[in-house]
Order: sequence, then C-alpha cells, then structure tokens
Amino acid sequence: MPDTTQEYDLVIGICRDIFLKKMQDYGTAWRILRPTSLTDQIYIKANRIRSIEEKGVCKVNEGIVPEFIGIVNYSIMGLIQLELGRKEDTGEDFEKIKTLYDKYFQQAKTLMLNKNHDYGEAWRNMRISSYTDLILMKINRTKQIEDHEGTTLISEGIDANYNDMINYAVFALIRLTVETKENPINNSL
Repeated sequence: MPDTTQEYDLVIGICRDIFLKKMQDYGTAWRILRPTSLTDQIYIKANRIRSIEEKGVCKVNEGIVPEFIGIVNYSIMGLIQLELGRKEDTGEDFEKIKTLYDKYFQQAKTLMLNKNHDYGEAWRNMRISSYTDLILMKINRTKQIEDHEGTTLISEGIDANYNDMINYAVFALIRLTVETKENPINNSL
C-alpha cells in the first residue's frame, strides 16, 4: 500500500528545490506581481497541460511534469502574496520567503491529509486529465472571486482554491513520477 504522506513529502522536496534554485537565479522578482497575475500564470500552465493532453504531443521540449510543478509553486507564491501583498522592492529576505513557502506547503498537506481521510484516497483512481480539469475549474473560481474583490457569499476564498490547486497538482506529480518511478527532476528542467 502506498504511503501518501511519504510520497507527498517527496513531491514537496522536488517543488521546493526548484523554487529555491529559481529564487537563487531570479531573486524574488515575482513579489511585484498581483495575485491576479499569479492566477493567470497558473492558468497558462494548466491550459498548456490540457492542450498537450488533448493533442497528445507537445512541440516545446518539456512535458507536463514541469507545468504541474509550476502550478504548485505559483499557487504557493499566490498564498504568499495574499499574506504579504505585492512589493515593488523585490530585495526580499530569502529566509522569510523559504519559511512562508514551507508554511503554505504544510498547510496544503494538512488539508490533503484531512480530505484524504474522508475520501479514502479516491484521487489514486482518477485520471490525470481530471486533475487538470479540476485545476482549471479552481482557476475560474479564483478569477471570479478576484473579480468580486475577494468577496464571497457562501464559498471558500482565494486561499482555499490555491490550496486545492496545490493538492491536485501534487496528486498528478505523485501519479506521473513517484508511482511510475520517473525521475521528476529530469522531467522538470
């Protein structure tokens, strides 16, 4: 029987490693983005995944694994931006950003474990394309909430949608890499 916690932690490590390496290369330039721009970046990633799934081929020498990693990392950036707000001066303290990254990944993991308990690992029997569709649905919900300036009548907020997008992308990464024994690092660069 698979150990979901262990698999999730493996994926966390992969996404975090890529995030930190990109932060070394680019700094925190993304801190200038509004959350709406981060939502649009997630949309671009998810839309590319759906396009590749439907066409069965990609012309850019990257598969869908890097896109799912990008969805995870942009979603965490979105959560950080919701907490801190955008910042014009992007000379951010790396330790502070790493701490927030870990905080939000652990928050998403806790949510996943609670839902996984209730749903009984149903995600393992889903198609990868369903994760893509669910992420796209969450993006549309997020855009709607953003267009209403964060106000909802009964629904969860933007942060809940970012957390769900993280978890759907992690599920896809577990299925595409851990379960198949593919090296996700080679597939993500």
